[in-house]
Formats: sequence, structure tokens, C-alpha cells
Amino acid sequence: MRKNSGWRLRSDHLRSSNYNAFFDKRLEFEECCEGENTVGALEDTIGRVQADLSGKSRLESSRDQVIQTMNGAHNNGVNGVEGETKVNGIAKSPRPSTKDQKMQTSFGSSAASTTNGHSRPGIHSRKESNPLAPPFIVSAPGKTIVYGEHAVVHGKAAMAAAISLRSYLLCTTLSKSKRTVTMRFSDIGLDHTWSIPDLPWRAFQQPGRKKKYYDMVTTLDQELVEAMQPHIAAVSADLKLERRKVHQGAASAFLYLFLSLGSESSQACIYAMRSTIPIGAGLGSSASVSVCIATALLLQCRALSGPHPDQMDREAEEQLERINRWAFVGELAIHGNPSGVDNTVATNGHAVLFQRKDYSKPPAVSILRDFPELPLLLIDTRQAKSTAAEVAKVGQLKATHPAVTGHVFDAIDAITRSAHDVVTGDEPDSLESITHLGELMTVNHGLLTSLGVSHPRLERLRYLVDQSGVGWTKLTGAGGGGCAITLLKPSASDTPGGRSNGDAAHHTGSALQELERQLEEEGFEKFETTLGGDGVGVLYPAVIDDEEIDQEMFLSAEGREGVEELVGGGRDREAWKYWRP
Repeated sequence: MRKNSGWRLRSDHLRSSNYNAFFDKRLEFEECCEGENTVGALEDTIGRVQADLSGKSRLESSRDQVIQTMNGAHNNGVNGVEGETKVNGIAKSPRPSTKDQKMQTSFGSSAASTTNGHSRPGIHSRKESNPLAPPFIVSAPGKTIVYGEHAVVHGKAAMAAAISLRSYLLCTTLSKSKRTVTMRFSDIGLDHTWSIPDLPWRAFQQPGRKKKYYDMVTTLDQELVEAMQPHIAAVSADLKLERRKVHQGAASAFLYLFLSLGSESSQACIYAMRSTIPIGAGLGSSASVSVCIATALLLQCRALSGPHPDQMDREAEEQLERINRWAFVGELAIHGNPSGVDNTVATNGHAVLFQRKDYSKPPAVSILRDFPELPLLLIDTRQAKSTAAEVAKVGQLKATHPAVTGHVFDAIDAITRSAHDVVTGDEPDSLESITHLGELMTVNHGLLTSLGVSHPRLERLRYLVDQSGVGWTKLTGAGGGGCAITLLKPSASDTPGGRSNGDAAHHTGSALQELERQLEEEGFEKFETTLGGDGVGVLYPAVIDDEEIDQEMFLSAEGREGVEELVGGGRDREAWKYWRP
């Protein structure tokens, strides 16, 4: 009989408080074998590790418990579907892999083993003795279109980037006696609970309809959508139509993903959402929510490894692509026919260049991971807008003056391409590069104004920023109201060579303060954010500065500032982990 074969627990990694060991190390399957020494060695090792836990802190114990509960987890391979996503202009084409399928079969088995004629319960038959997984939080950013609005509708390129306004999803596992799943999105007043056994599992697990986590889903199965309807119709049924549609849209996205990725034996859980992204402002709030839900469910069904600092680039890219594909399914449930750009930005962060020449096919998307993180003012005019009306207005202008509008679209496309050249160049965050990007924003706004999609409130805002001299401003999204973005000029202290001009820096600061006063006085809403930051991130467990974030703390945090102060990356930047290929 071979020693140390079969399942082997790496107790040295379990003892380590290092995040990588805590989060990513699993029970490793080395080879299949028979004999009682395999199981006995495992039990002995677990006993030694449990003894070691007695002197550990509450946080370390919680982390070790996570590893014990994840003894079926594994390191996933390629998604199993080819794609066309590009990273910094280089095509990435994941290849089909049978590793995921084999591992899922192996790790999903709960059959009992036989040793010397006596049956022994399988590893997974001991689930009732495992401790509950600790609460964890998933976060994803919103997005803004930086260049290319409207022209992109007519086949030209556009660039969108992540903003540091984010959504946060706290997942709290309940005891095994509970058989419910709850959505609690307090910012929109949504609170609904379903009984897990009562959900339409039979429909979702029909042969040919049951999806694996590595599958690519590009359309919703209408039979499955219909099977969900009785469970969606009960959500916020007493509210007025407009609010009810928002609640039921979020519920549809969640429930379709939960039924696709989970099973009737899924653990009871409360999913509590908070968001700092304004809703209905064209900033990708629904995509941010979909990314959070998809990531949480993929983590819970053990279809993701990481994130951790030592993760290989290829593996990190594959994990992000898996999240992105399922987030797109959530967007399908909410919007019906999304472009896929918003969820791609919310998943990967940084920025993307996208173009859709043929609406019968998906857009071509390049992920710009080297996009610099830049200071930004996001300003809401508080002027209601209609995206459909503004798009139709430009369409009518094109029909009436095709040659003129064609030249405008070509000019906007040239602006987007020029910006792409800068952010993929050698020094995208240099003073010269940032100035170039700002000037392109100014020209882009002028061209959009010529198409008739600006608004007096947007023009007033642009005038105030120009007068202050603090940055470059353009509308973002469809126009006709809504939001504008201002790329702030670098302060004198950030100039090359490290020399600071105190008087100039003070002047810039006072000008910005005066602008903020004027914006507030005239009814604009301002958000200080950054452009081009990280994508989806995980706080696992939900502990910051040795303080566990529970449901009460999370849901009672006041406003956007309260949420960011409680769980934002600024409080303990090292606690949050991101997939960073």
C-alpha cells in the first residue's frame, strides 16, 4: 500500500494565516486508491489541525473553517467555450477543456467507500458536521462611456471605463434547518424570500436545459422564464408599476442565475445588496448588480478559484470570463437585449473598446487593462432623459442629412481611436497623455452637441467647469440631460520630476471648492470618483480591520458615504482581493 496517497490535507497551509493559503488551498486529489490508510491519514491530519485551532484568534479560526467546508473545491480550468474577447488588442480564445467536467464529477460524488468489507461514509456525507461558511462580500464597479456615444449605435467604436462607484453584495449563509433564500436590496426597498424546495428545479434540471457553470448562455430559455413567472409575480406585487418593474427585474436576474447555478440542496442564504451607483443614470448599475450576483453564486458552487495575488494570468482571465458570461445572463433577464458592454466593464474593470457593426452578432470587445486610473467628477444634472428619444433624434438627423452626420460619426470614431492609442501607449498616465485625453473629451462633447443631444443643463455645467479651469467636461451616455463627466487636471504636485508648485496647487484646490459650491447652489449632484479602476472584487470573509461586517451593520449604513466607509476598499485596501491578469 502506498503511503500518503489519495486525499491529502496540507496542514501547513491550513495553519498559515496567509490569505493565499486560507482562500485558495483545497484538499487536493492526487490519485484514486483503495485502503483504509487513505481515509485514516486524512482523519488524523484533520484532528491535528483542529487541535491547532484552539489557540487561534476568532478570525483565524473562521478562515480555517472555510477551508474545511471547501474540501470539495477545486482549481478550475478553461471555460469550455471559445470567445472573441481581446486583452490590450490581443485575441484570447479559451479552448474547450474536459478538466472542469471531470473535476465536477469527481468532487460531486458522495458515495460511501468500502474498507476491509466495512462501509465508510464518503467525505461529502459529513456535511452536516461542517461549520457554516462565514459571510462574504462581492463588489463590482459601475461604468461610464468616455468616448463614442451615439456614433457607436451606427457602427463606430466607443470606449467605456469603470468608475469607483460600486455595488456591494453581502452573502450570509443560514443554518441547515432554514430552507429559504432571500434578496434584500434596501436601496430600492426590495426584500423578498423564496422557499428553496418550492422553486421550479424540475424545469431547470431537464436534460438539455440544465446548464453547467462553464457553459456559454447567450439567450434566455423562454420555457424556464415562464416556469419562474409565478415566483417573480409575487415580488413587490403591491407596489406601483414602475417600482414593481425594477424589483421584478432584479428578482428575475437573481432567480434565473440561482436556479441555473444552484440546486435544490443549495444552502439557505441572505443576499443583501447596497449600491453607491445612481440608478437609471446610464452608469451600469444593473450590470454591476448582475456581476455581484453571478460571482457570489459561482463562488458558492465552487466554480471559481481565487482571487489571490499568486494566481496565473491565464487562470485569472478564465475566471473573469466565466463571471462575465453569467453576468450577461443576468442582464438578459433585466434588459432583454443588452450589448454586453456594461457587464464586461463591471467584471474586468479598467476600460474596454467596443464596436458593433452587425447587430445580428455580438460586439467586438477589447479589454484595456493598462487604462490609467484617473480622478473624475461625475455630475448628475438631475434632468430626466429618455435614451430611446435621443437615439431616435440622431437617427432622424442621419436620415435627413446622411452625409453630414456620417462625417460627424467618423470624427467621433477618430477621437475614440486617438484615445485608444494614448491609453495603450508607453506612458498613458503622463501629464501629456492626460491632457490629450481631456482635450479629446472637449471635442467629443462639441460633436455630440452638433447632433442635438445636449441640454441647457449640460451646457451650463460645462460652462461652470470651463470657467473654473479644473478640467475637461463632456456629457456621458445618451445626453438630453442625465450625467456629465469631468476629467480633472493633474495638480502641480503631480508634475514630472516630483517638484510641487504650492501656489498653483492651492489655486487648483480653491477653484475646485468654488466649483463644488456653485454646483450645489444650482442643484447639480456631484460624485468624486476615479476612472479606470479594478473590476469585480471579493472580501472573504467579510472582515475589515478585524471587524466582521454583519447584516445589521451593512444594511444600516447611511447613504453612499456610509456604505463606502463601512466596506469600501479605502478602509482596508489589502482586505479586498481582485482578479488581476
